[in-house]
Amino acid sequence: MRAFRRVLWCGLAFAGLGIAAAPAHAQGNGKAKHYAVTSDRAVSITRNVLVQRGYNVVRVERVGLTQVVYYRVKKNRGKGWGPPQRLVIRTVRDRVVFEDVEPSVLIDIDMKLKL
Repeated sequence: MRAFRRVLWCGLAFAGLGIAAAPAHAQGNGKAKHYAVTSDRAVSITRNVLVQRGYNVVRVERVGLTQVVYYRVKKNRGKGWGPPQRLVIRTVRDRVVFEDVEPSVLIDIDMKLKL
């Protein structure tokens, strides 16, 4: 009986942690930033910001009005590159929208676009 109670309480504790973590996860998906610039300028500034931060820009793909920038981050201790990550730049009407961007990178892009 004691083992059953322990398993039950552990299960309830993990369920409670899962429920408590759910709103925190949802907060990371905030509103996307909108800019009134051309997509070519947005890609150029994004590439410059990524290179300045020490990232390796692998390629830029154009899929219709959307451009996807693939980049790599250095691994710990500077030994090689990590897996490719992506950054999506969409054009909506006359605005450019950034998606799947690390917040610290988006701050740097934001500052460069406003200049």
